[in-house]
Amino acid sequence: MTSSPAYRPATLLVQGGIERSPFGETAEALYLTSGFVYDDAEQAEATFKGTIDHYQYTRFSNPTVAMLERRLALIEGAEACCATATGMAAVNAALFAQLKAGDRVVASRALFGACHWIVSTLLPRFGIESEFVDGSDLVQWRAALAKPAALVLLETPSNPMLEIVDLRAVAALAHAAGAIVVVDNVFATPLLQKPLQLGADVVVYSCTKHIDGQGRVLGGAVLGTKKWIEETLQPFVRNTGPALSPFNAWLLLKGLETLGLRVEAGCRTAAALADFLALQPGVARVWYPTRADHPQCALAMAQASAGGTVVTFEVAGGKDAAFQVLGALRLVRVSNNLGDSKSLATHPATTTHMKIGVGERARLGITDGVVRLSVGLEDVEDLKDDLGQALATLTGG
Repeated sequence: MTSSPAYRPATLLVQGGIERSPFGETAEALYLTSGFVYDDAEQAEATFKGTIDHYQYTRFSNPTVAMLERRLALIEGAEACCATATGMAAVNAALFAQLKAGDRVVASRALFGACHWIVSTLLPRFGIESEFVDGSDLVQWRAALAKPAALVLLETPSNPMLEIVDLRAVAALAHAAGAIVVVDNVFATPLLQKPLQLGADVVVYSCTKHIDGQGRVLGGAVLGTKKWIEETLQPFVRNTGPALSPFNAWLLLKGLETLGLRVEAGCRTAAALADFLALQPGVARVWYPTRADHPQCALAMAQASAGGTVVTFEVAGGKDAAFQVLGALRLVRVSNNLGDSKSLATHPATTTHMKIGVGERARLGITDGVVRLSVGLEDVEDLKDDLGQALATLTGG
């Protein structure tokens, strides 16, 4: 199963990239080793020269990690993949492997808080110019990309407001400006949206989210062409060390086996909860890509096969009211993670997007009443009951 492009996604999620040892194990083998031995010094020399293919150090590569990378590449439809220790390590590596002093980056301002910090604060420290645009506004993209750029960074749907970026249009503008396009696809997962087919050059994931799906381990992945991964990304990753633990890779392989089932169920429940929340007193607004009232519903459905597992809603009454609802939840728990089998809710303005500042949050529509709900695998009626009773505390119902 190391190269089986004819197989469908559900099969690849379970068997893609498997490499069995001579023992013939059913489950993927877990190679908990930091290094590897050689038959002799000549073999070691040839390994370091790259004239033979042999594992040399887990910071560089490891059989369990390699299985995960092959499976993710097959699912994504990418030529190659490089796994990293965390999702943020994946984003950081994708940017710094490509960029140098004097380069210019254009990014959608609707980024996860830590990604926003890298673009706004860290890149300029290294002499890299950065410019933010409103991701849904093609006029701003055209203006920003009217002059040369080295890289474009965006996420779609965005965290937490589920803003959609027109990938085909932005990719065309970016390529004309000389930039590569890096897309954070974590909300859509590799099953719902294929950025590489829509013009992107590089896709990044926090495997911590849906790919693990059970809140167990951290991990990340960067996918692209074989040439870019091997010649641009790998030298940076291998020499700076954001390596994924083989144990974490093994758990992520186990997570992939059920990814399709979990994402399908989560999308179905999320769509139902979005409709439910839209009718509740105390809810000012709901954002979900497949709802007709989402301002980019048509674009969302042109790029993705479903709306995803996250619903965002605004509680009327601001922070105090949002905190009251979060505090009244019994089944849904408060956590800044997402993509878990358990439903989780967070208040972005005071957690994931706190440090981007009040002004930037206002531009993104992240008010003090906004709540992000990551939908898990619980019964939809139990989730409705829990959300309903929590919202009822606002009116004393």
